Amino acid sequence: MVVYTYANMFSNHIKRMGKPWLGTNRAVIDISEKAVERIKYSLADRPDCCAVRVSVVTSGCGGYAYHLEYALENSDPEDTTVEKDGAVIVIDPKSLVHLVGTRLDYEKVGLNEGYQFVNPNVSGKCGCGESFYYN
Repeated sequence: MVVYTYANMFSNHIKRMGKPWLGTNRAVIDISEKAVERIKYSLADRPDCCAVRVSVVTSGCGGYAYHLEYALENSDPEDTTVEKDGAVIVIDPKSLVHLVGTRLDYEKVGLNEGYQFVNPNVSGKCGCGESFYYN
């Protein structure tokens, strides 16, 4: 399976954005080892699903929020698939432009655990921390 890079997917979009952190050999989204383990663990209990769908949806007071759900075998052919060590995520075209350069991690701190997104495109977060915004 091919991991798409900035160069082969977003060359014209990148030029318009003028983001200095955009390199030509970086993956669209980087998945940490902890996130890989958690995705594979989650999918092991769901034989009807082949991946985790990551999307950016309108939500909260900041404007956007991340949304994760299981992806069925019959995913949309326009989705971008990213695979790392057997963990597969799919991203819809509208969300993809918001996720370029993002690192997906999984953290467990005390009683709290969950996926963490480190997204260089985000300008800030709302006061409650549930949503984020772009300039």
